[in-house]
Amino acid sequence: MPGAVTPLVHPHPIAPPPGYAVLAVTVNRGPYIVPAPTTSKFKIDGQTVSIPGEGTWYMVVAPGQHDVRYTDFMGVPLITTSLAVQPGAAHHLSFRFGGWRNRVHDGHGTDVTRFGLWSNYSILLVTLAIFGLLCCGVFGVLLGSS
Repeated sequence: MPGAVTPLVHPHPIAPPPGYAVLAVTVNRGPYIVPAPTTSKFKIDGQTVSIPGEGTWYMVVAPGQHDVRYTDFMGVPLITTSLAVQPGAAHHLSFRFGGWRNRVHDGHGTDVTRFGLWSNYSILLVTLAIFGLLCCGVFGVLLGSS
């Protein structure tokens, strides 16, 4: 069989070719000013698949076990999952970029996230809290020593 996935992404449902399956991927924009799908890369087994933005997209995949993930522009995983694909079937994954956590759900609504990075907003809040404590602590030590 040729590669694990075809690089063609369709905006409408497609029928799987003989011996292959269809992966339907739904992506939300997230709470970000710049939508998450436009700044992230969708990858199946390390191969980048061009998904133009938010919405539902369909692609042909080979049967078998696949590593499916969204990464940031530097390749750091944001959401990862694994998927066992059966030939002739349609498999649904919904990638949800949220305010606190990034998650992926299957077609039945079950959370199938293997790794979901905290969202950019959560990371920013934790970083600001740590930076604030360090700055206040240093400032307090300087005031206390004078």
